[in-house]
Amino acid sequence: MSTVNTAKVRVAPGSARELHFASLDEVLDEMDRIAAAEREGRLKQLGNWNAGTNFSHLATWIDYSFEGFPPKLNPPWIIRFILKFQKSKFMKGPMPRGVRIPGIAGGTLATEPVPLEEGVRHLRSSIERLKREKPTQRSVLFGEMTHEEWILGTLRHAELHMSYLTY
Repeated sequence: MSTVNTAKVRVAPGSARELHFASLDEVLDEMDRIAAAEREGRLKQLGNWNAGTNFSHLATWIDYSFEGFPPKLNPPWIIRFILKFQKSKFMKGPMPRGVRIPGIAGGTLATEPVPLEEGVRHLRSSIERLKREKPTQRSVLFGEMTHEEWILGTLRHAELHMSYLTY
C-alpha cells in the first residue's frame, strides 16, 4: 500500500473534513460516530492510519503530557524559542497538515496499527484523565502550559487526525 502525503489532502467534498471541537466531549462524540461508521462498514480512510490507530495516536500524545515525552522528541532550543511565540496560533487555528518531526521514522510516534476497539478505549481513557487532571509535563514545543492550553492543543490535534476519517 502506498503512503498518502497528508499535506496534499484538502478539505473539500469527497476529501478531508473541516472539524472544529470546542470541548473534549465533542471529541469523544466524534470518536463514537467514527467508530460506529467503521463497525457498519461506512468509514473512508483518507490518510495513512485506520480509526484505531488515529485514536491511539491521539491518546498516546495525551499520555506523554502526563508520563513524559520520549527524549528523541526534544527539538533544538532555537525551534522551541521560535515556537513559543506561535503558541496562540497553534491553540486557536488548525494544525498544519503533513508535518513530519525531523529524525523520527514515519514523521511522528504512536503510529503502529491498532484495532478499533483498543483505540476507542485508549482515547476515551486518556481524554477522561485530561478532563480530570492537569498534565504534569512541560510541552516539548511550548514549555509550561496551562490545563486549558493542553486541552486546546488536544482539540486541534484531534481535529487534524479525525478529519482524515469520513463517513
